[in-house]
Amino acid sequence: MATNLLIVESPAKAKTLQKYLGKDFEILASYGHVRDLVPKTGAVDPDNDFAMKYETIARNSKHMDAISKAAAAADNIYLAPDPDREGEAIAWHISELLKAKRGMKGKNMQRVVFYEITQSAVREAVAHPREISQPLVNAQQARRALDYLVGFNLSPLLWRKIRPGLSAGRVQSPALRMIVERELEIEAFKSQEYWTVHLDSHKDHQPFTAKLFQYQGKKLEQLSIGNQAEYDAIFAKLNDAKLPPKVVRVEKKAKQRYAAAPFTTSTLQQEAVRKLGMTADRTMRTAQSLYEGVDIGGQTVGLISYMRTDSVSLAKEAVQEIRDYISNNFSSEYLPSTQPTYKSKTKNAQESHEAIRPTSIERTPDSMRSHLTADQARLYEMIWKRTLACQMAPARFDTVSLDIRLGGDNTLFRANGQVMVFPGFIGVYMEDVDDATEEESGKLPPLAEGDVLPIDKLYGEQHFTQPPPRYSEASLVKSLEEHGIGRPSTYATIISTLQAREYAILDKKRFMPTDVGRVVTRFLTDHFTRYVDYDFTAHLEDELDEVSEGRRDWIGVMGEFWKGFSKLIKEKADIDRPVELINEACPECGKPLAKKLSRYGSFISCTNYPECKYKRSLSGESQDDASARVELGAHPDTQQPVLLLRGPYGHYVQLGEVVEGEKAKPKRVSWPKEMPLEQADLASALKLLALPRELGAHPESGKKVVVNIGRFGPYIGHDGKFKSIPRTDSIFDITLARAVELLAQARDGNTVLRVLGDHPDDKASVEICSGRYGPYARHGKINATLPKGVSPDDITLEEALELIAAKAAKGPTSKKPAAKTTKAKAAPKETKTKTAKPKATTTKTATTKAKTATKVAKPAAKKVAAVKVTKPATKKVAAKKTVRSKA
Repeated sequence: MATNLLIVESPAKAKTLQKYLGKDFEILASYGHVRDLVPKTGAVDPDNDFAMKYETIARNSKHMDAISKAAAAADNIYLAPDPDREGEAIAWHISELLKAKRGMKGKNMQRVVFYEITQSAVREAVAHPREISQPLVNAQQARRALDYLVGFNLSPLLWRKIRPGLSAGRVQSPALRMIVERELEIEAFKSQEYWTVHLDSHKDHQPFTAKLFQYQGKKLEQLSIGNQAEYDAIFAKLNDAKLPPKVVRVEKKAKQRYAAAPFTTSTLQQEAVRKLGMTADRTMRTAQSLYEGVDIGGQTVGLISYMRTDSVSLAKEAVQEIRDYISNNFSSEYLPSTQPTYKSKTKNAQESHEAIRPTSIERTPDSMRSHLTADQARLYEMIWKRTLACQMAPARFDTVSLDIRLGGDNTLFRANGQVMVFPGFIGVYMEDVDDATEEESGKLPPLAEGDVLPIDKLYGEQHFTQPPPRYSEASLVKSLEEHGIGRPSTYATIISTLQAREYAILDKKRFMPTDVGRVVTRFLTDHFTRYVDYDFTAHLEDELDEVSEGRRDWIGVMGEFWKGFSKLIKEKADIDRPVELINEACPECGKPLAKKLSRYGSFISCTNYPECKYKRSLSGESQDDASARVELGAHPDTQQPVLLLRGPYGHYVQLGEVVEGEKAKPKRVSWPKEMPLEQADLASALKLLALPRELGAHPESGKKVVVNIGRFGPYIGHDGKFKSIPRTDSIFDITLARAVELLAQARDGNTVLRVLGDHPDDKASVEICSGRYGPYARHGKINATLPKGVSPDDITLEEALELIAAKAAKGPTSKKPAAKTTKAKAAPKETKTKTAKPKATTTKTATTKAKTATKVAKPAAKKVAAVKVTKPATKKVAAKKTVRSKA
C-alpha cells in the first residue's frame, strides 16, 4: 500500500502525476472546492469577527470520503491543488476536514506547489513541500465573504425594488456598468461630417497618395473641413494652383518594432477571442487541459505552465531553451545578443512566478497536433508562437515621410511609407489589437527634395465620425484589467455571469446591455455609487492583495467594508422603485410617462398609477390589462369572436369575451412559439381551439392517444403519461403511428432530434434530444440544456461540446448535508519557508528545420481616443457631386 497520498484538484492531473511519482504515491482528486459557505443568511457573521459557516459541497462529498479513507492509511499527505489563492484555500479546507477525522493525529500534512506538470518539476516540488500559507487562505476567505455579503444583502433589495430573481455582485456590477455606460455613450453620440483632401501622383511609374495636412499655414485636424462647402472652397484654390506639386521635405528613419510579452491570463483570453474566436471561458477550459496533461504517445505531460497568472517573466531555464531553439532553427539575425525582458503592467502581479509558456519549446505545434483536440491544437500553437517570438530580435523597418507643396509654401500634403527590411519576430507571431484603424504603410517611390511631380488626381473624401465601439470579450477583459477590477482567475466568470443572468447579450461578438442590465446599473449607480465605482473596486482588490502578502488583517478589511455597506443597505430599504421618465405626457391624464420594468420585460406606463392605468408596449402599441388584442373573426358554429390576445406569458387565442360576474372563463389556448404571429388568422386559431385532438386508440393498450398544447409546448397524452412533440412534427398533422413511435421513445429515453458527431475525447456520440423541459445536448450520462434562443436545428458540435463541458464541470446535483460551523481565525504569524522554483524541462528531441513563418498581421495603429474614422470601401465615398478631380 502507498505510504504517500497526494491530493490534487483535477482527476486528469491525477492520472498524469501517477505516472511521474510511481507506486509509492496514491493520487486522488478533490474535484475542485470541497467546502463552501452555507447558501443562506447568516453564513458570514459580521458581529463575530466574520465567522464563516461552511458545509461540504454535496457533489464532492464522495471524493472527500475517499480522500479521508486514504489519508488515514498514509504516512505523508501532500496537498497539491492549483498554485493560486483558490488552490491554497482548497488545500486549507481539505486539511481542516481531515484534521476533524479520527486517526489523523501526528500525520505529516504539507502543501506542494508546481507551476508546470513535468516529471522534473513535480518531483522537485514534492521534495520541497511547505506549510499552508494562511495569508493566501485569508485573502480568499475575505473575497468569498465580501461576495457573499454583497449578494445576500443587495440582491433582496433588487427583488423588492426592481423585480424578483435579480442579483448583484461585487465585481460583476462594475463590469456591467462599463457595458451600460458604453451603450449610453453610443446612444448620445452625434455623428459629424468631415472631409479629407488627397493628391494622387507618381514617379517612375510608381503611384502613391498624399493627404492635405496643412492649409494656408494652419495644421488640419480631423474635423477642420466640416462640410462640402468648406471642401469646395479649398478644392477650388488648390485646383487653380499655377505651380505644380513640389517635394519640399524628405525624412528617412529606421524603426524597430518589438515583440509582445509572453501571455498572462488576461492577454491569453484577449488574443484567443481575437485570433481564434474562442470565448474567455472556453479558452480557460482548454488551457486547463493543456496544463493538466495530455497523452503525447506513451507519456502524459503538461504542455503549458500554469495558466492563471499576471506575471510576464520566464524562468531562466525556459529562456535558455528558447534561445537554443532560435539559434538552431533560424539565422543568427533572429537571436538578439541580450535576452529580452518584460515588466508587468498589472499592479501586484503575483498569481504565479511565470508567464504562460510551453513546458518545452522543443514540442512544436506540428509535432503535438495529432495528440490534441482542435481547440487544444489552436491554443497551444498560439502560446508556443507567442513565447518563441518574445525572445526573438525586433522587426526592422525603413520609414519615409515627405511633404509636398501645392499652391504655396504654407499648403502641404504629406505621404508616409514604410518598408520591412527584416521581419524578426513577425516571421513567427504578430499580436492582434481591438478596433485598430488602418495604418498607411505603403512603399513610396525614391523621391528627393526639389522633385516636381505631376497631378494624377486631386480629390476629396467625405467621412462621418463613428461612435466608440461596443465591448468585445477581449476589450472588456482588457478594460477590467486596466481598471484593476477582478483578478486573472475571475474574468471568464464575470463575463459568463453577466450573460447567464441576462444582464448583457453578445450581438455580433459585441456586448449589449439588456433592459434588465440597464435598470440594475442605474439603480446601483444612483443608490450604491461607491460600490460600483471602478476606483473603489480596484482599491478593494489591492487590499486583498495586501492580505495575501501578510501586510493586512483580513478581518480589519472586512470590518471597514461592512461598516459603510450595512449602513447604506438600511438607509435604502424604503427608497422608491426606479423609473425612467420619458419626454412624453400620458394621453389620458397628462401626467409624465415612464419606462418601467416588469418580470416580463420593459413597457411604458403612466406615473400616476394606480389612479391612471394607461400603459403601452415599447413599440407604441397600447395595452390594457389583457394586453394586445386582435379580432381574427367569428367561430363558424357559435358565432363568438375569436381573439388573439397577449398576456404575461405570451400570446394566446380566446373564444368569446370575458363576461363580468360569470365564473366560467372563455376557452383559451397558447399560441405555439414555432408558429409565426404574422401568419395568425382565423383558420389557425380554429385549429388551436379544436384542441385537444384525439388521434385514436393505442394499438397495445387500447386507450386513446391525444395531442394538446400545455405549459411546456405541444405534447402527446396517453394513459396518464405525456411526451413532448418535437419541433420537426406538427401538432395538427401528426399521425397516430408517429405518436405511438414517440411514446415508445419516451419509454426508452428522450427523442433524439439530431446526431452532431463524436466527442473528441472518447469518440462517443453527441446528440441533440427533446426532453420534457426543452431540447438538450447529450453525451453519455451528461445532459446540457440548450440556452434560450438556441435552436436544435442550428447548434453546432463545437457549441454542444462547450455546453457539455460546462455542465460536466458543475458535477451532479444532490441533497446537501447538514452545515458545519467553523469560525475563521485571523492569520497566525507567518512562517517563512523557502520554496524551490521548479526547473523547466530541457530534454530536446531531434527536429528538422522548423518552418515558423506565418502571415504577417497588419501592425497595430495608435487608437484615436474619442472618434473613429472609418475608411470607405472605395476611393470615391460620397456621391459624384461631392468629389472633384483634376486629371
